[in-house]
Order: sequence, then C-alpha cells, then structure tokens
Amino acid sequence: MNAQILPLISSAAAHLPLNPAALAASALQVVETEARAIELLRSRIDDSFLRACQLMYDCAGRVVVSGMGKSGHIARKIAATLASTGTPAFFVHPGEASHGDLGMITQKDVVLALSNSGETDELLTILPLIRRQGIPLIAMSGNDGSSLARLADVHLDVSVPAEACPLGLAPTASTTAALVMGDALAVALLEARGFTADDFARSHPAGSLGRRLLLHISDVMHTGDQVPKVGVDSSLSEALVEMSRKGLGMTAVVDAEDRLLGVFTDGDLRRALDDHAVDLRSTPLARLMTTKAKTITPDKLAIEAARLMEDFTIHALLVVDEDKKLVGALNIHDLLRARVV
Repeated sequence: MNAQILPLISSAAAHLPLNPAALAASALQVVETEARAIELLRSRIDDSFLRACQLMYDCAGRVVVSGMGKSGHIARKIAATLASTGTPAFFVHPGEASHGDLGMITQKDVVLALSNSGETDELLTILPLIRRQGIPLIAMSGNDGSSLARLADVHLDVSVPAEACPLGLAPTASTTAALVMGDALAVALLEARGFTADDFARSHPAGSLGRRLLLHISDVMHTGDQVPKVGVDSSLSEALVEMSRKGLGMTAVVDAEDRLLGVFTDGDLRRALDDHAVDLRSTPLARLMTTKAKTITPDKLAIEAARLMEDFTIHALLVVDEDKKLVGALNIHDLLRARVV
C-alpha cells in the first residue's frame, strides 16, 4: 500500500465515532436477548422433545442432520456433537442432496432438519422423497405452522421473540436457540446410552482427553535394555554409569530375579555428596539408595504417572508387575512427548 495513504487511514480510524458506552450497551443487549431465547427453551423440553429423543435412540442407522445457510452451520455442529457423544450422525447439505447426496440417507436413518422459517426451498424439495421412504423426520424450526413442521413426525419449537440483530435480519438468537436444543438432544441421549468418558476418549484419540483416558503406562514406558538397573551388590560408580547410559536420571536396584529393592537417583547422589560422613568409594549402593521407591504398574493410565510425579515432586517412575518385578521405567519427558502433560 502507498506509504502516503497509510497515515490518512490511521488518522481516519483514530477519529471514528466509537462510543464505548454505546458499544457496551449494544453487546449487553445481545447477551440479554439471547439469554431470553434460551430461557424459553425450558418449557419446550416436552413430549415432542422426548419423542425426538426416542426416535434418535432407536435409530438403527445414523442421524442425518441438514440445514441451509446459518441453520446449516448449526446443523453441522449438532451432527458433530451427536457423533462424538454416542449417537452416530453426519451432515448432509440439502442443496447437494437433490443432486445425488440423497443416496447417503437410508431407511435405517433418522433425519433432523433445521430451518428457522420452516420454508427453506432446498429442504422442502427433498423432504417428500425422504417421507416416501418412511424415514422418520424431526424438524427444528421457529414456526410450528410451517411446511417443514407439518411434514415432520416431530417438531421441536425453537422460535424466539426477537433476533439480537437490531435490524431483525441476521440470525442470532434463533441460531443460538437451535444450537442449545441440539446440545440438549445430544446430552440427553448421551446419558440415556450410558456414554462414558472412556467412550468419549475413543472418539477423540488425538485430543488431550483421549490421550489422558486411553494412553497407558505400557504405551510410553522404556522396556528391555532401555531400563536402567543394577544389582544390589553394584558399586556407586556402576550405578552412575548405568544412569548416564540410560538417561532417565535414576537406576533401579534389583535382586537376582529382577525384583525391585530400591532406586538410586540424582537426588540420592546429591545427598550423598553433601554428607561428608559418607565415603563414596567404600559405601555400598544399598546404603545410598531409596528403598521405598515410588512405582506404578503397566496397566495404569499414563495420566496417573503424571499425578504421582506431581504429588511426590519426582521426575521418574519405575514400572513393576504384580510380583514387584521390574518391567519398565519412564520419566516426565516421556509424558511430555506423549502430550499427556
């Protein structure tokens, strides 16, 4: 952009008639209008809502959510929320449906159609074909006398007294009401299905919750030759060499059958160096190690290792089986790499 024009733009922006009080008042009006729209939904959790839930719960296929424009954006979000909370669902664009995508909908499915007016042409074009196949139809609109409402098996009323837009044109409160109604359906079905946090994690394996609920110690721990360990009769120098080679800041101390007897850490070394009464050359490792080592089993969740490290202010853990035999080791860096913490 021309360098001579930039100062003119900056000067004009600085003199725009923005009134902070007016801006705040306008924003608060939007919040209040949309809050009222949501409050009205309380009385609409009624028999129609329950019938809609039953249709979706009994669905042997998928819930197909559809809508145009802003209703389409809300429909996509509702489909995504349903799918991630135990109700298989996907979005179909009504305009594309009449050009072949209608084949995505089967007789085992349930259709949830969104239109604030209830008279969206693209929806009304495909709905008779859906009804002819006997596919259950749930309508979500702001007009219970609309064509969409009349065609539906169940109509969910999401009408609002007014849009938050002062022109009454931009969908604002109406889309909020539809979104909340969709969330209400999804959560009601989630609880009806007994959907758990583990179920949620399985559909979100790449997310932080998925990693926290699905990743086990056995998935992140070091095993085999990567595990630092020395015998109980080992010298301090042997322990230090093992710690340096394995790079976990510690070494396990085990008996002849790999049963854990203790752990020797960087902290134990520092304490021994500070204790002038300790002769590092002659003192047995068994006297310098920590005998009550914090351990965890491989079947536990990785997030539990993170909690243990936090609770006891340690940076590494030894992994043992039910017979207290050493099977692995991990430190905080392993959990960071796995994005558990």
